[in-house]
Amino acid sequence: MSRTDNARGPLAGHLVVDLSRALAGPHAGMMLADLGARVIKVENPGTGDDTRGWGPPFVGPANDLQSTYFMSCNRNKESISLDLKNSDGQEVLRGLLERADVVIENFRPGVMERLGFSPSAMHGLNPRLVILSITGFGHDGPESQRSGYDQILQGEAGLMSLTGSGPDDPQRVGVPIADLLAGMNGAFGVLAALVERERTGRGQVVRTSLLASLIGVHAFQGTRTTVAGEVPEAQGNHHPSIAPYGLFNCKDGSVQISVGSERLWASFAAAFGLEPAAPGFASNAERVRNRAGVIAAVERVFADYGAAQLLQKLNDAGIPAGKVRSLDEVYAWEQVASQGLVVDVDHPVLGKVSLPGPPLRFFAPGDAAETTVTEHDAPPLLDEDGPAIREWLGLATVAAGVS
Repeated sequence: MSRTDNARGPLAGHLVVDLSRALAGPHAGMMLADLGARVIKVENPGTGDDTRGWGPPFVGPANDLQSTYFMSCNRNKESISLDLKNSDGQEVLRGLLERADVVIENFRPGVMERLGFSPSAMHGLNPRLVILSITGFGHDGPESQRSGYDQILQGEAGLMSLTGSGPDDPQRVGVPIADLLAGMNGAFGVLAALVERERTGRGQVVRTSLLASLIGVHAFQGTRTTVAGEVPEAQGNHHPSIAPYGLFNCKDGSVQISVGSERLWASFAAAFGLEPAAPGFASNAERVRNRAGVIAAVERVFADYGAAQLLQKLNDAGIPAGKVRSLDEVYAWEQVASQGLVVDVDHPVLGKVSLPGPPLRFFAPGDAAETTVTEHDAPPLLDEDGPAIREWLGLATVAAGVS
């Protein structure tokens, strides 16, 4: 399963050692793997990454069930199981670090030092190594030792206070967004450090956290607080600073619209027989202050239309609009397929399966031929590549589960 032969992509020829588990670090590693890096995932003997046990759903034969959660963040990787507390596991890790371009870890602060792999020790083995370290609350400060799980951080970083039907209904985002953003920021930082290494010849430590990643996407809600002195609250499916913008009911369901400029408001009002300059409607600021009245007026004119007819009318008027799709509808959508956002892989237990695909595409200059990596490997079985990796390192293979 090694990706060392015929590797493609912008990071072809780079080796990433992924010591992380759960989601933030593995997501960063998968992003780098999607770009062509060879990613070797180091897992605990016997159990592997925590997410191998997260479910249901599990799929496959009863004696070899596979976690779909694990499959979401570990494509294009190899797996080796190592006990980093014993000499054999540490010897193998040292061999990997000496050859690696990047190492990813998301242990609590201090764990890598106790294992004998502090940043200075790793740079002693390999001065060019880029070290990505992800924590929950940050690497220092009074609460750095707290365990950082996604939903806890969604609450602590204020995201849940902005999400829900109202201020008394805090809700988590439907995916582990803190983990995913931390992984994305980590991969972004790694790429920047690799670019700088071309200039300096040396690697460095890249740090991010779930806390930092969520605060980093507060966007206009953050400046409402820090600049305007307002404390934003959840207000359901309508934008706090633009109106009309949100989810609106119609005769047989609902549609979403985004009327983000006065030009669009004039077009919208003309299409649906509304008076654009009526009191409470004449400017975006007025409409935001009069949001309840705007919502009522829009839903009153939408009540005569079914969703399909309404979406066509909105499209004809040039109004950005859409429906709310279920995930099975999303993955059956031709537009999704056209963007390479579903990839087929051959899994050693499950056979051919489809996975959500990578979000980036690449094109050559001039003729604009697409150079995106389109062939992907299934998430690995635990220690599937252990013997081959040990042989590559020139080390003896140990008995299964004893590494």
